[in-house]
Amino acid sequence: MTENQKMDLILQKLGGIEGGLASVGEDVRSLQGDVQTLKGDVQTLKEDVQTLKEDVQTLKGDVQTLKEDVQMLKDRVTNIEITLENETNRNIQLIAEGHLNLDRKLDEALKELQPNTMYHLKVNHLDGEVTKMKRMLNMA
Repeated sequence: MTENQKMDLILQKLGGIEGGLASVGEDVRSLQGDVQTLKGDVQTLKEDVQTLKEDVQTLKGDVQTLKEDVQMLKDRVTNIEITLENETNRNIQLIAEGHLNLDRKLDEALKELQPNTMYHLKVNHLDGEVTKMKRMLNMA
């Protein structure tokens, strides 16, 4: 092989290498674009995670507030139950006992009034009978 042939062969091989390098360059540029896209996606994910962290922190605060409110309501219900047991129920019992006495007194009063009422009804009936007889006598 002559020197010129060798040089031509070397130039051909260098041309092939240059073509391959151009292809590698395009691949690198494509990879760089993909890396930039990934960096943007990662940044978006970081922002989303930060937003989620803030939301979780807000929820924790809200849950704590709800727990405090529930505890306050439990305390109020307990106080109401104690008031019912210690005051209201006893007062109702005292009033009921008073009403039982009133009911007994009313029954006694009605027993005394009952004969008078019966006499009053009988007198009214007899008065009606007398009135009827007077009419009959005046008509006859």
